[in-house]
Amino acid sequence: MKRLTTALLAALVLAAGPAFADKVKIGIEAAYPPFSAVSADGTFVGFDVDIANALCEEMSAECTLVQQDWDGIIPALLARKYDAIVASMSITEERKKKVAFSAKYYNTPAKFAQKKGAGITIDAAGLAGKTVGVQRATTHDNFITEVFGDDVEIKRYASQDEAYLDAVAGRLDLLLADSVAMADGFLATDQGKDWEFIGPDFTEVKYFGEGAGIAVRKDDTELLARLEAALDAILRNGVYKAINDKYFDFNVYGEPLPQ
Repeated sequence: MKRLTTALLAALVLAAGPAFADKVKIGIEAAYPPFSAVSADGTFVGFDVDIANALCEEMSAECTLVQQDWDGIIPALLARKYDAIVASMSITEERKKKVAFSAKYYNTPAKFAQKKGAGITIDAAGLAGKTVGVQRATTHDNFITEVFGDDVEIKRYASQDEAYLDAVAGRLDLLLADSVAMADGFLATDQGKDWEFIGPDFTEVKYFGEGAGIAVRKDDTELLARLEAALDAILRNGVYKAINDKYFDFNVYGEPLPQ
């Protein structure tokens, strides 16, 4: 019944055609590879970017991508700088107080990284006195603050790249970030060749939410419905899988794709 209802919603909403929201501005961070980044020629690239463009194509809407620093990404949405956020934003109860979310479009765990051979254990005793770098105002920031805040020194950064730079410079004992973003954006690079993952995956919904979703203003219910319908369509018609396979050798959605 749920699948039938979703499919019916998609058909009804998309049948309305492009008359509504034929121009949509989408906020992205563009500093979070492989999900979003700025290429050498100045264009936006990454998984989030391709998903945003695919959603707009499915809605027959003209997309404009707007780069925004992470700290201000929700305030800028509320100030109408853009209409939606596609920026690897985890769906959390705290954020739901400010914005409305689509269903998830991917879900990946958080993980710590250390300098190779550091021998750190991920528990209160092992982390005591260690310095951990996180991106500010993220689920990772909230997690390390609440769970290990009494044990570690936390350094917060405006972007993940800034945290990587401090790690390489020897100013951090550990990084905590999304495992996929850190694997591709740091550990797989020459810059991060001396670093490695340590400890378990972290996925608790209380801290990390229900996966990454598309955020809109709470009163933009029609736009949210169109985005939900478009997301459902690309998950089912092979477009999502093609984008996934362009960036990853596993299913970043976190469970089998809907049929």
